[in-house]
Amino acid sequence: MSAASVNRRGVVATSLAVGAATLAVAEAGKARAQAGGADKFAEILARGKLIVGTGNDIPPFYFMDNSGTLAGMEIDLARLLAKGLFNDPGKVEFVAQTSDARIPNILSGRVDITIQNLTVTPARAKQAEFTIPYYRAGQGFMLRANGRYRNFDELKAAGSAVTVSAIQNVFVEGWVKGALPQAKVEQFPGADAALQALNAGRVDAQFITHSRIVWTVKEAPDRYLDSGYTFRANSVACAVRPGETRLLNWLNTALREAMNGVDFDDYAAILKKWLDISVPMPKTGYPREFNA
Repeated sequence: MSAASVNRRGVVATSLAVGAATLAVAEAGKARAQAGGADKFAEILARGKLIVGTGNDIPPFYFMDNSGTLAGMEIDLARLLAKGLFNDPGKVEFVAQTSDARIPNILSGRVDITIQNLTVTPARAKQAEFTIPYYRAGQGFMLRANGRYRNFDELKAAGSAVTVSAIQNVFVEGWVKGALPQAKVEQFPGADAALQALNAGRVDAQFITHSRIVWTVKEAPDRYLDSGYTFRANSVACAVRPGETRLLNWLNTALREAMNGVDFDDYAAILKKWLDISVPMPKTGYPREFNA
């Protein structure tokens, strides 16, 4: 047998081996995708709509308006994302969920993304992956206009006589006691239930995001008061299932450009409409997000 013939056989054998290895890797990748779920971003694009988990009881972020339509800052933000995906803000389906379902529903795949006043914490980041923040919130205490206390100083001075309602959360009692060390804390499954406890006089104050306090006092100044104390600045972001790299990267790109680039006008209008926040126009030249 000639040397050339041996070499040709070696080349063929090597090519077959490489081809088999390539096929094996591809099949393994396909099997992993089937076992662990296909790429969520590709799934969303193929489906033709974005499925968003959110709430309906914390204005101005999400609530049912007088016509029975879901509205709010985070609802409009979800529609802005749908516009980026499909050039149609209507290509979004909202799934109503309680606050304690915000992470479980993305883990189970019931929703693609949670946009529901979700504060970024290291503990939550072990369960889900967060986008860059789209809002920085603070917490405060809302009072009844005809209640026993008129401001935060009176609440604090009352010590253990004060009871505060709050949305159920493993950390919430510590948060409240960070401002009112002696207060009693009653936890409720949702913001509406916590507000009803305040309305009924069962509690003296409601612990809630300060944006909601501002909104509620503006809507009903004869019924509610802002205690005048805001604390616990925290980042609010979207959350997705761990490992959804393409989806997370796309969301970060869309949010960054909404806050600093091509969709700035839409994002600025959302903040002004719902939170009465005026955001300065990004300057041209050096990107402001990288400024020291």
